[in-house]
Amino acid sequence: MGFDFLGSHGAWVVIFIIATFWPILVMFGLHHSIVPLSLAQITTLGYENIIGPGAMISNISQGVAALIVSWRTKDTVSKQISTTSGITGLMGITEAALYGVNLPKKYPLVAAMIGSAAGGVYAGVMEVSRYATGSSGLPAIPLYIGENIWNFYNILIALLITTVITAVLTYFLTLKYEKETSEQNKVTTNDKIITLKNTVITSPIKGEMIPLKDVQDAAFSTESMGKGIAIEPSEGKVVAPFDGKIVSLFPKKHAIGLLSDDGVEILIHIGLNTVKLNGKYFEAHVEEGQRITKGQTLITFDLEKIREEGYVTQTPVIVTNTYSYADVLTNNSSTVTDFNNELLVLIV
Repeated sequence: MGFDFLGSHGAWVVIFIIATFWPILVMFGLHHSIVPLSLAQITTLGYENIIGPGAMISNISQGVAALIVSWRTKDTVSKQISTTSGITGLMGITEAALYGVNLPKKYPLVAAMIGSAAGGVYAGVMEVSRYATGSSGLPAIPLYIGENIWNFYNILIALLITTVITAVLTYFLTLKYEKETSEQNKVTTNDKIITLKNTVITSPIKGEMIPLKDVQDAAFSTESMGKGIAIEPSEGKVVAPFDGKIVSLFPKKHAIGLLSDDGVEILIHIGLNTVKLNGKYFEAHVEEGQRITKGQTLITFDLEKIREEGYVTQTPVIVTNTYSYADVLTNNSSTVTDFNNELLVLIV
């Protein structure tokens, strides 16, 4: 009834509302409730303008805003996320751009909504309609080719208006909200502010290297805890791979969390499910909160006894603050024979 009233007293308002508030509807899942109205309209009238034009304009604006952020930000992690999500946004899938960039940063979402509102007004006044349903991104432009060819031309004009206004507004807002390089990639450690930098992590354990994807535990193999690598130990000893401190020493002594002076957070988990050993065969040589130096012995363990108990001794070494880095690269060699062997390279 509401859409019928709007269609009778100001058809342009429908497209304007959808174009402007589509991301809000998506956030609350309310956009699904409008789909039946769209399907009913196209099956009875042969064209549709309840969702199609507005959603497309909105999606394009979200993608454009994310791409401008990608261009302007000095933070490598944000740049990577903004680039990929901006491209998918232009294709009609905006969740990544919306939840990963525009909503957390706020200002790109505001710029995108203003830009889509402007495009929505034009599309609404020109009564733009599509002749088939489909995705609401650039691949859907041919859906506007039909009986009235001006629908095709007008959606292009509406998208141009949206793109220009969104891009300009986002750009000017980045001048205020995007910090300079010197302010990026900063973390607090040891009660001081440090700037993350490219870092090489040496191996805390000797043995055969295993790609993380081959670890027999989904918590590690899926990289849900972060990127890294695993080692099949040849010696029951874990040493500090850098200068820093112990941030967590698990009560069963089977795992330890470290923080380097450069801001790298590392989790070393000795074996899989070894928490069930209740500390048997493990001995800790450090305490939580203690300062450590590179090469210092942290934990020793009876490797053969653990294997005799039937436990897998694959030992993941995880960069738990992976999100702070543009990439985490692993050593190409297969064997770690020395604690000074390069294990991981962290790129900011």
